[in-house]
Amino acid sequence: MTQTPPIPNKEYFSIGEVSNITFVQKYTLRYWESEFKLLRPVRKSSGRREYRMEDVELVFKIKDLLYNQKYTTEGVKKYLIGDKRKKRKDPQNALELNLEHISDSEFLQNIKDELKYILKLLKK
Repeated sequence: MTQTPPIPNKEYFSIGEVSNITFVQKYTLRYWESEFKLLRPVRKSSGRREYRMEDVELVFKIKDLLYNQKYTTEGVKKYLIGDKRKKRKDPQNALELNLEHISDSEFLQNIKDELKYILKLLKK
């Protein structure tokens, strides 16, 4: 996999920002949303897309698989589904907290962030 450029540390990104960061056209991002069910930016009440950091990383992964590794669209779908299943089976990936080196406030903030993310997933 090619090295991805640094992604700004933000909670949400507009489709224009994602396009500029990833060098993928906006219309291509919208198409990928229809093809790859894992790519689901949050929609505001106005209809604007708000991509999370995970979505931007997924765009880089899809771009690499399609353009560099020459996967077909169907191949990328299968790869992503298999990748998601591997992560689910690995209990270390479920919650990556090293409790020995983390303060109580950081620990609680991580839990809060995880719960917010789960709530967003459930609202979809």
